[in-house]
Amino acid sequence: MTTASSATLSWPELAAPVAQQKPKEITQHGNTRVDNYAWMRDDNWQEVLKDPSLLQADIREHLEDELAYYQAMTADLQPLRETLFAEMRGRIKEDDSSVPMRDGAYEYYRRYREGGEYPIYARRRLSDDGAQGAEEILFDGDAEKGDSEFFSVAAVSHSPDHEWLAIATDRVGSERMVVEVRSAGDAKPSGDVVTDVYGGAVWAADSKSFFYTVRESNGMPKRVMHHVLGTDAATDRLVYEERDPEFNAFVQKSQSGEFILITTGNYTSGETWIIPADAPNTEPRLFAPRMPDVEYSLDHRGEYWYIRTNYGDAVDFQLMRAPLDASSPEQWEVFEPYRQGRLISEFVTYQDYIVWSERENARIAIVISDYAGASKRISFDQPAFSADFSAGYEFDTDTLRIAYESPSQPEQVFDVDMNTGERTLLKEADVPSGHNPDLYTVEMLTASADDGAEIPVMVL
Repeated sequence: MTTASSATLSWPELAAPVAQQKPKEITQHGNTRVDNYAWMRDDNWQEVLKDPSLLQADIREHLEDELAYYQAMTADLQPLRETLFAEMRGRIKEDDSSVPMRDGAYEYYRRYREGGEYPIYARRRLSDDGAQGAEEILFDGDAEKGDSEFFSVAAVSHSPDHEWLAIATDRVGSERMVVEVRSAGDAKPSGDVVTDVYGGAVWAADSKSFFYTVRESNGMPKRVMHHVLGTDAATDRLVYEERDPEFNAFVQKSQSGEFILITTGNYTSGETWIIPADAPNTEPRLFAPRMPDVEYSLDHRGEYWYIRTNYGDAVDFQLMRAPLDASSPEQWEVFEPYRQGRLISEFVTYQDYIVWSERENARIAIVISDYAGASKRISFDQPAFSADFSAGYEFDTDTLRIAYESPSQPEQVFDVDMNTGERTLLKEADVPSGHNPDLYTVEMLTASADDGAEIPVMVL
């Protein structure tokens, strides 16, 4: 290829691949259109999502031609790619680790090795006086990858008795996880394997079974299943099936550990079904039926459910509570009232405290309240920042884990004493290439819109 001045360009003379046109008439809603490239959607696309090797040959050939063309036309950028990759890598502490999270007699954490790409899941036993035992590696992502071209670890969840691990991985890239159960003590496989899973496993209280959500052929999570250790996954019990195409189904456990919660939703509405965690074969009970444009989520403590909801025109959400046998919103009562302009974004219940995150005028605060309503706010000095809490594993605890960062401050992890509000810094992200927060200024300004609304603007 040449320019008007006949100067020869550096890239190879390689013709761009041109997709064949194969006209196909498609009629929808009374209208007919012609799609010349409909052939590039494999009729068997649901199966291709599970196994890319099934992609029909002519589609694969064209995609490979496009990839080869891209690689040839951008080959001269390879040195720049390597420079950028090295610079980004230089800002990451490769052998980093998470702050351990306690669960009974153990503390669990993730770490990475220098030069590694995947997390190592590990734990240490704690003595009665809090002394740490030797590290036990539960799952080594780098070693487990093997020769897989793609590898992703979605979750490694331990059973309540700390004897088992449910490990959710994807080796295809379809986000359809395979959950395998292994002994936490020696990593020996139990023989329990379930496939096509969305997310990971949620253990029943006795550690002998778990719940999981299955992706349907179109990729949507619709069915919640119950697997008992030692049984064939083909015989797993269907617990719940979502038949509305607009809704998906998910499964989780209350912070108290006493209930399995099956939630459905379409981003503007939803409902929750409840199963006692110590009676996993119980049929799920509906907490409150779905209502148009009403969202609610549950957590549990004692004799009450606590509810985050926009019910009652609480546009920015409020916290309510209801007795355990409640079956309709008429039985809900306000715990933390709705206040216009204050968004309650998430919450969690503990034995002695309820914690929620709220945002007002673009500023975040984490609120710790006892069940009588006495509360304290955890906030930070920066004009603009991000802060959130991790629920952790334990219910009967006085410690709350918080992560904080700002445009100038690398992430810091704190433990907060929920009795006093005192913060203890546990970790600050290390930037190997160097970082000085004092070289940056962060400001939060406001701009007035034409309708009079004040729009927050962060300036770094």
